[in-house]
Amino acid sequence: MGDVLVTFENEAALIARELGKDQFDVVYPSTSIEATAPVAVVEKVVAKHGTGAQAKAYLDFLFSEEGQRIIAKHYFRPRSEAVLKANADRFPPIKTFTVENLLGDWPNVQKTHFADGGVFDQIVVKQ
Repeated sequence: MGDVLVTFENEAALIARELGKDQFDVVYPSTSIEATAPVAVVEKVVAKHGTGAQAKAYLDFLFSEEGQRIIAKHYFRPRSEAVLKANADRFPPIKTFTVENLLGDWPNVQKTHFADGGVFDQIVVKQ
């Protein structure tokens, strides 16, 4: 067991439900990376199964106000400003940034930070 756990905010909420909110403190940074879960229609799969309309409807629902309310209910930060505002007690204001906005495109980020000898390797090298 460590003194600090760095995790997604929905995980902190679930841990609080399990252990009790008075068992630890949750500290929100003023700025954090936006860790958006990727979602897409896989054309090859929907073509094979004939489920393109259902897949598109699901994606549309995810970003609808109703879908965003369900997302917030399960402690995921909603993308909808209205739903976020309605759940302000669960989601303190945090300034977010994306990898692309701060560091550039993913191929260059991968090469600079995560390839052999990259920034990550330099940080974790034992002194």
